[in-house]
Amino acid sequence: MRPKAEGEPGVLLREGRPARVVWLKRLRLVVGRAFDGPLGRMRALLRTDELAFVALAIVVGALAGSGVALMSRTAQLLHELLFAIPAGAHLSATTGIAPWRLLLVPTVGGLALGGLMLATNRLRLGPAVDPIEANALYGGRMSLLGSLVVALQTVLSNGVGASIGLEAGYTQLGAGAASRLGAGLRLRRNDLRTLVGCGAAGAIGAAFLAPLAGAFYAFELIIGGYTISALAPVVGSALAGTTVAQMLAAHATPVEITSSLAVGWRDQIPFLGLSFVAALAGIGLMLGVTLTERLFRGARMPRPLRPALGGGGVGLLALLHPQVLSSGHGALDGLLAAPLPVAEIAVILLAKSVASAVSIGSGFRGGLFFASLFMGGLLGGLVAAGLALVAPSLRPDPHTYAIVGMSSMAVAVVGGPLTMLFLTLETTGDFLLAPSLVAAVLVATLTSRRLFGYSFATWRFHLRGEAIRSAHDIGWIRNLTVGRLMRRDVRTVRADTLLSAFRRQFPLGSTSQVVALDAAERYAGMVLLAEAHAPELDEQAADIRIDQLLRYRNHALTPSMNVKDAVARLEQAGADALAVVDEAEKGRVLGLLSEAHALRRYSEELDRRRRELVGEVR
Repeated sequence: MRPKAEGEPGVLLREGRPARVVWLKRLRLVVGRAFDGPLGRMRALLRTDELAFVALAIVVGALAGSGVALMSRTAQLLHELLFAIPAGAHLSATTGIAPWRLLLVPTVGGLALGGLMLATNRLRLGPAVDPIEANALYGGRMSLLGSLVVALQTVLSNGVGASIGLEAGYTQLGAGAASRLGAGLRLRRNDLRTLVGCGAAGAIGAAFLAPLAGAFYAFELIIGGYTISALAPVVGSALAGTTVAQMLAAHATPVEITSSLAVGWRDQIPFLGLSFVAALAGIGLMLGVTLTERLFRGARMPRPLRPALGGGGVGLLALLHPQVLSSGHGALDGLLAAPLPVAEIAVILLAKSVASAVSIGSGFRGGLFFASLFMGGLLGGLVAAGLALVAPSLRPDPHTYAIVGMSSMAVAVVGGPLTMLFLTLETTGDFLLAPSLVAAVLVATLTSRRLFGYSFATWRFHLRGEAIRSAHDIGWIRNLTVGRLMRRDVRTVRADTLLSAFRRQFPLGSTSQVVALDAAERYAGMVLLAEAHAPELDEQAADIRIDQLLRYRNHALTPSMNVKDAVARLEQAGADALAVVDEAEKGRVLGLLSEAHALRRYSEELDRRRRELVGEVR
């Protein structure tokens, strides 16, 4: 190391470091200082002016819509090049594809995806944070680079025919870009969480040309609740994303299903039965994905090779039914329009379920958003065909039952009843079915919550050990740890100290409790001063040792505990305060936390979240 020259910036240089590296650092420093003033003014404006925040949300929505357009175009181009389908045609709706392509493309594509995973692992990028997880645990903070990698993997997976959709990649990219922009502007925690929801709203709105569905997707699944303060930015972002997708004309084709049935009271019972069955099918699909993942993990195959095996399985299914390829856009309407036998519809539904489970279980990137719509639509058509056989007087319309099945199964898998209600209404344009859909969605929601309790995303969090049921912000509880709340000025005493000496060292009124340590300076228990100075012990004070008066020997807190767990431990012990010990150093005392202080800080944070929820704090 050489000393810096006179007048040189405060950066120490290593011997032999190229001069261009030094100048790049200097340039970054100069640029950062130049933009510090404008960024500070913009930050202040965003905190005080709601219109400025809405304008930022619209920018985020436009970026999300552009990302959706790029990903959609790229996936379509891969379909056309790799499967030799006509320009603009949907892969799942195209017949006559060469069998060798159906088998080879997903397999080789799986190898390519495995290589990409291996490369990202060597770069040590770490696992990308899902938007729901980011808003629940990390205050909306996501990695843009990680989100870009997920988007690339999703496009590749869908492009080679894996039986999954692009929607997970859409929301990951939109939310990741929003998070990076918000972090660059140093937005406050609640504003950053809202902006992440705006990115997801713009992505879903762009994907389906359904701004209301995009907005409620953000409220129900990403932000975790509806607030007045978030209404304008989220809706503005969804509208911006939808508009950009329409301008670029690169979105997925809306679901072209319309109902020809005048729904009467006799149709409501079959609809409710269908929604119940669809919820069970959704639960079965999620459990099937989990089982498939376990089978692949148990195969003792290197992880990068698993997508190739899964791609081969999807290719074999596609030889029988090419409708299983990709997400299923275009195939649903064609299947329902043709008068297929009940058995054939059932086989295609089963094949699609297996293909989706194999695709995700083997490591392909993507989600079950549109796959659940596709399978729900097929299930509705299957139920309609079955009713036509057993009760022809009902004259069930396959398209009507498909719409009900779509919304019911999707809400069981994805979650968000209002999201799926508006998505179905906006994509099909059949608003006359709204009353029936409301009832069906409610039945499916109650069934899935009662029997399973998770959506697909939260179920995967559960399998990883994360107790996340929604995007409600519980990260603040994890951040409010005992280590941050404890007092470090702990008064201690050796456990073998005589009571008489203890009384002289700690007279009444000097403190309320003292932590006792054993001969190895480890936590032994606590002494309550009121008990140590009890009059009935006066005659024995010279003979009694402190270890005979110890309380809470087996009760202590650790620095990593959150405030909620700490309060529960204090209540369990029946203590006003407990010592904080370092488990890694075998019980070394670090501090003390009282129940009153923990409850006060907990109540303050709860009140702050409540005020954020009703829009009193921005």
